[in-house]
Amino acid sequence: MGNKGKMNDPVVLRYEGNPILTKDQVPYPVETVHNPGVVKYKDRYIMLFRSHLRSGRSIIGIAESENGVLFKVRKRPFMVPSDTEPFSLYEEYGVEDPRITYLDGRFLITYSAYSRYGVRIGLAETEDFSSLKRISLITEPDHRNVVIFPERFNGRYARLDRPHTELHPWSIWISYSNDLIHWGDARILIKPLFYHWDEMKIGPGAPPIKTDKGWLNIFHGVFKTMDGAIYRAGVAFHRINHPEEVLLVSDNWILQPEDPWEKVGYVHNVVFCSAAVKEEGGAVRLYWGGADTVICTGITTVERLWAECEKYPRAPLS
Repeated sequence: MGNKGKMNDPVVLRYEGNPILTKDQVPYPVETVHNPGVVKYKDRYIMLFRSHLRSGRSIIGIAESENGVLFKVRKRPFMVPSDTEPFSLYEEYGVEDPRITYLDGRFLITYSAYSRYGVRIGLAETEDFSSLKRISLITEPDHRNVVIFPERFNGRYARLDRPHTELHPWSIWISYSNDLIHWGDARILIKPLFYHWDEMKIGPGAPPIKTDKGWLNIFHGVFKTMDGAIYRAGVAFHRINHPEEVLLVSDNWILQPEDPWEKVGYVHNVVFCSAAVKEEGGAVRLYWGGADTVICTGITTVERLWAECEKYPRAPLS
């Protein structure tokens, strides 16, 4: 994979066996599998994935793999709406879209908690993916797409998120915390660009990955058309010691709906990348939901992503 390929060279090489997970591989009744969080644990890949039930509400399942592409789903869901306060009130309509970060000897899981009061972000933790402990609800309504950095900065935790507001296009923000529960010092980092592929809204996708170029940020962007919205994936890099400083943002998307299972499904024309795993030799394996129905994977490299940003840069707040 060259550093600066032609415009029609794929930035992400799709796995030829996609989709790697469908509802038919789940040993309990679900209608979809999508928007996974994936990490390595004890030389295995662990995937937490969202599924719709026939009620339309969501739960989170768990699957394991030795090679990152062939996954086996466990017999029972990993996470369902809580029956204990204060979580039960705000998870009434489902738990969705897990992201996983390894930090301080544990795996932190952020997830969307849906209820009649809107969507909030919940924070949970696990050490072994057998047990799960909810920590707190860490936002008010309406926030989505919270991803936590896998390091502290001057002792503080950092996260990227996307608040909902009609005052300006939905954008990527950063904030900090001393305890993972109370967050502040928020500032806007990257915003959509008018009449571009992400003009409707953007938001964090996969938790940031530390590279020799900076923090790799795979995000999603949405473009509204006469036939509905199209979800694509974009890329940016942040300064290592100061993640609030955006080094580069690519003006181009790196992944868009192309395969039939990405174009047609529960929600048409969606690739939603919510996990990235750094592999040997600078390779990065991405995982994404296709049309909110199946899960897919593909490979790229840090060099290729950096080159895309260098060749087609844009200002983060233009």
